[in-house]
Amino acid sequence: MWISNAYAQAASAASFEQQLMGFLPIILMFVVLYFLMIRPQMKRNKEHRTMIEALKKGDEVITAGGLVAKVTKVGDAYVSIEVARHGEQSVEMHVQKQAVTALLPVGTIKSI
Repeated sequence: MWISNAYAQAASAASFEQQLMGFLPIILMFVVLYFLMIRPQMKRNKEHRTMIEALKKGDEVITAGGLVAKVTKVGDAYVSIEVARHGEQSVEMHVQKQAVTALLPVGTIKSI
């Protein structure tokens, strides 16, 4: 009497378009996230991996701890680096290959 009857309506094509428009901002956020964060990180990882694979004796490197050193021996997982030299004596350290963060141009280190 006071309340009108509610009748079910047939689904139309407009409701599908509305659902698609509701998901559009989420899809756009994922696209932006991919191009601004994920893709550049993957590119940096690939460059780091190729740099580590190309390490050889005599290269000058910077480690994750900030050490500037010269590579003396390259193994499968570890690299021996010369940190200091005094006459015939030298200080060598063994670090993981992943700890090498940058490859310097040859001749950058003058004191070693």
